[in-house]
Order: sequence, then C-alpha cells, then structure tokens
Amino acid sequence: MTSPVLGQDLPGSAAKVATSGVVFERALNGGDGAATVGQDDLSLRSGPKTDFFRETDGTTAYGNAPVLLSRVDNTRPFTFTVRVAPVLTETYDAGALYLWVREDKWLKFAFERDERGLSRIVTVRTDGTSDDNNHDAVAAPAVHLRISSDTKSIGFYYSRDAKSWQLVRVFRNDYPAALWLGLSAQSPLGGGNIARFSEMRMTPGSIKDFRAGE
Repeated sequence: MTSPVLGQDLPGSAAKVATSGVVFERALNGGDGAATVGQDDLSLRSGPKTDFFRETDGTTAYGNAPVLLSRVDNTRPFTFTVRVAPVLTETYDAGALYLWVREDKWLKFAFERDERGLSRIVTVRTDGTSDDNNHDAVAAPAVHLRISSDTKSIGFYYSRDAKSWQLVRVFRNDYPAALWLGLSAQSPLGGGNIARFSEMRMTPGSIKDFRAGE
C-alpha cells in the first residue's frame, strides 16, 4: 500500500502529463505548461536564467526551473531509465532528473554543459545547501540515465547505448516514503533551452548489482 501524502507535503501545483506509462501529476514553476508530449517522448522548455541550486555558503538559493514530478512509492524497489537529449548552448544548460522531497531537500542528476564547453554528467545533492559534483564528460548529443533503489540504497548511472552502464554515485536511501521523481530543463546563464526525454521506463524492482548498474 502506498503511504499517504499530506496536502501540505504536495510540491508545486497539480498537473497531468503522461508519456510512456509514466504520469507526472505535479509541476514546479509551470513545468506542465513548458512540456510538449509526443507519442513516446516528452520535451521540456526552460526559460532564461532558470536553475535549482542552493549555494554551499547558504547565501543564495535558486529555484525557478520547470520540473515535472511523478510520485514514487519509496517503500518499494524501483528503477527509472530515460534517454536525455538537451540543447547545450550556454554554460550549465542541462536536461535533468530529480528525486524531490521538498524545496531544500532534493537530488539532481543532469547532462549538462560545463565551464569548458564539454557535455558532462553532473549530480547535485541538496539538504539545506547543495553540493556540486562533475563526473564524466560524454561527447554525445544524448545519454541514457538510470536511477535505481532497493529501498536501502539509491544508485545513479549513465550509458551511451542503454546496454553498458557506468556508476555515477551510490548512497543510502534515507528519504521518506513519499518521494517524487522529476524531469527538468535548466539554463542558469543562458536564454533558455529544450531537453527531450525519450525511451522512458519505470519498472518495479531494483538492479541486481549497484556497482555494475545492471
């Protein structure tokens, strides 16, 4: 049985955006209005100067990127896989996944343009303030991202071909039963961008090997 979510715990506003069997029932910053839904894909358009990040010194918090959220029962294992193809024009333009609890507690898993103009896997873990982790550079227009949980651990992985998976980070799943999976586009320094999400799959059960990602 899915744990109840109190009204005051619901993020953003109500939405109904569905593709590939995944329903996004909440939206942050007009995420539903920023979405274009195809038969088997979904595109999100971000406006200029849009981001989610809480500076490490606690002085500034940014929280205006469009996000679509789908509720996940975090008491049960799950695996989410999607191909992410963002338009990466300016530094920090990105297409991203989120695991969302509230505005000051979330995880971002992004395919992002870095300070040197490279397309890079980036993760941000926020609990009051944000850390910032740059991972592998990937010379490709798109990557496959995977999030998997066995209720005790969560793993983030990427792949070029959806066959061979590379571990990005694995950590303790100490998040509440009411958890939200998100899709987002951002353009912190630019004039906006579009991120396309396709080959989307949400399946029950976790991967078997949290190191291999399979």
